[in-house]
Amino acid sequence: MKKILTISATALAAAIALAGCSGGGSMPGMDMGSSSKSSSSAPVTAGDHNAADTMFAQMMIPHHAQAVEMSDMLLKKQNIPAAVTALATKIKAAQAPEIEKMTGWLKDWNESATMSGSMSGSMSGMMGDEDMKKLEAAQGTEAAKLFLTQMIAHHEGAVMMAKTEEADGKNPDAVQLSKDIVTAQEAEIQEMKDLLGTL
Repeated sequence: MKKILTISATALAAAIALAGCSGGGSMPGMDMGSSSKSSSSAPVTAGDHNAADTMFAQMMIPHHAQAVEMSDMLLKKQNIPAAVTALATKIKAAQAPEIEKMTGWLKDWNESATMSGSMSGSMSGMMGDEDMKKLEAAQGTEAAKLFLTQMIAHHEGAVMMAKTEEADGKNPDAVQLSKDIVTAQEAEIQEMKDLLGTL
């Protein structure tokens, strides 16, 4: 892993050096003014990211997509406690726009929107096909309990990935989103644990 990061950092440094040599001044729509008072001489741009930022977005997109899918499944069911339905609605409302935001970043960074297959299996908190089938088949209180149990594990995985981004990421927007995810999902984990106690 260290070797890959070293190569990526070297490649990034080379790309920055090349970009600096291209002359031509600023890209359209970019403010090259002195509004950025960082310690380095170059202002932080939208494309300023590292391998951790890329991996965070590539992993969080399918992770969020599954949370939205799980929420959709639950919202189609009958006899679900109102508090659980409200939570599923809230999760869907928060995560769908974040998927769009991260997809946009990957496009801006000229990075693939999907990661290599070997990486996708290692994402923490993702539900397998069996888990998803169980949730689809469950009804009523049983479905609510299963949704909450699965979503707690799912959120715990997302928090872990977000904390890695917070520590290793470079892009300020991505790091900020990771902090927002940790704050929101840790609160939701507690809410879900409390709800489970009432069912």
